[in-house]
Amino acid sequence: MNQALEASMHITPLTWLLTILVIAVLLIFDYVFHVRKAHVPTLKEAAIWSAIYIGFALIFGVFVLFFWRGADPTNEFRYGMEYFSGYATEKALSVDNLFVFLIIMTSFAVPPKDQQKALMWGIILALIFRLIFIVIGAAALNQWAWLFYIFSIFLAYTAIKQVVDHRKERKEKLAGTYEDPDMSNNKVVRIARKILPITDSYHKDDIRVKINGKRFFTPMLLVIMSLGTIDLMFALDSIPAIYGLTDEAYIVFTTNAFSLMGLRQLYFLIDGLLERLVFLSYGLAAILGFIAIKLWLHAMHVAGIPFVSDAGFNVPEISTNFSLVYILSVLALTVIASILFGKRHPDDPIIQEARYKYEHRHDHDNDDVF
Repeated sequence: MNQALEASMHITPLTWLLTILVIAVLLIFDYVFHVRKAHVPTLKEAAIWSAIYIGFALIFGVFVLFFWRGADPTNEFRYGMEYFSGYATEKALSVDNLFVFLIIMTSFAVPPKDQQKALMWGIILALIFRLIFIVIGAAALNQWAWLFYIFSIFLAYTAIKQVVDHRKERKEKLAGTYEDPDMSNNKVVRIARKILPITDSYHKDDIRVKINGKRFFTPMLLVIMSLGTIDLMFALDSIPAIYGLTDEAYIVFTTNAFSLMGLRQLYFLIDGLLERLVFLSYGLAAILGFIAIKLWLHAMHVAGIPFVSDAGFNVPEISTNFSLVYILSVLALTVIASILFGKRHPDDPIIQEARYKYEHRHDHDNDDVF
């Protein structure tokens, strides 16, 4: 995020429309050719399509890098750098969210081959919710610059909570007292069960079925609702985090969209590896804490503090280039440190459990699905 007086990207309504249409086409293609037929994706399928979606995101970033130039000649690639910083951050946060997705699937006892449709619709709901949040956030920040202070404080709190919750969870897992929260009995689900006719069992991956001439919803609807509503909680840290890296609503939306697209494939690809990333929470905390500081400095710049402004103190801002280098470095160190920990502590109970889970996760895969 740079000087507030610098010209914006000037995204036209047509560009917004075309971007949303492209994302919609990709989702429709994904549904028709992969989700419509219920199956558990093989490692090959998940890996290929995860790479394809990451490739789309990187190609789009290169397009932003060279098509939209900053007004400052010394920082003309600012929008592209903001995009890559935002995408790296949002992707890391989305990977962390897979823990909760796994808990939801387990709580509702969703058959593995039927999980794709639930994830697909959950991601679509998440995109809709986040677009609404982004529009509201952009309008609010333009009107009240002091909200950057609120975002900064919230991100700092989230960073600390990441570390505290991780340490507590690991301690309970090692002691054998940890239990996954029951996601199948939240308030939204309880209300839905009261007002909607819902069957007690799944009917393949159908959301609605006809039984004895009457229409019923299946538990699949509750799973999708849980995935969609839980993303509202995720958006509370991901949206402020990306606004800490850019003030362009278009970049905020596209980084969120590309980080969510391909999340379904990533779910099946790294399920079982997630718990082996033992330092992921620390890495995310370091990134969120860094963005909190960046947001605070930016808030001092755009909103000001009376005694600082009166003293004529020039408030510094953290450059986009430094932000990108920092975020990528933290993510790389997080992965490397986790790998080294797994090698040096192969007898760690959590590592052993995760390794067994991953090795046996795809025993039932059908290699001719792809």
